[in-house]
Amino acid sequence: MINKLVTLFSLQLIDDELDELEELRGDLPLRVNALNARIKEMQEQIDEKEKLKSDSLEKRKTNEAEIERLDVSLKRFKAQLYQVRNNKEYDALTKEIDHSESEIERLIAENAAMETNGEKLKIEIEDLTPNVDELNVDLKENQVELKKIIKENEIEEIKLKDKREKVAAKVKKPDYNVYMRIRKALRGKAIVKINRAACSGCHNIVPPQRQIELRQNKRLFTCESCGRILVSQEIVDAAMKSLS
Repeated sequence: MINKLVTLFSLQLIDDELDELEELRGDLPLRVNALNARIKEMQEQIDEKEKLKSDSLEKRKTNEAEIERLDVSLKRFKAQLYQVRNNKEYDALTKEIDHSESEIERLIAENAAMETNGEKLKIEIEDLTPNVDELNVDLKENQVELKKIIKENEIEEIKLKDKREKVAAKVKKPDYNVYMRIRKALRGKAIVKINRAACSGCHNIVPPQRQIELRQNKRLFTCESCGRILVSQEIVDAAMKSLS
């Protein structure tokens, strides 16, 4: 059991050092992720507006071609009015003329609306683009700063991760799962020592009988207040010695 406790606390000590390296990065990783997400969101908006503008332009070209075709037909229908032989032919031509004129008016109005909307989309794109450019500059600065910090601690981090892998391999899977669950729930600190009769994690007093049992190092105990695994000073010293 002593070896088990020493190994678990050794893992905690290594994770503490890795956490310290992570803290050196501050909120840079979060800022980089947030900037990337914001840039992606705004770029998607720009791309969507560009597509709407492009589709609108294509539709206007199609409408213009249709207007030209209808205009040609309209002129032909009007010319044929002078050649009709009866009221039936006259009514049929008049109907075609009315339909063509109505369709031309509709297409012209549709094109005008699309042109207005196209100008609106253009302005919106022009407003968004500088914001994306500014965010990209900010992102690059944060990335450079983050890479610098990572580079400065790269060798130490690699050594610690290698050491952690070797220590973690000695921990049984159920114990490791418990350790990681507590560590995740309690901001990294899964195992703590008793300090002056109290849990050094939550500072609540550990019952005297529990203190005696803990110092015997015969089984795994957790703090009744915070749920962290508790170890004696003997385990702490042994873990620190094993890592030195």
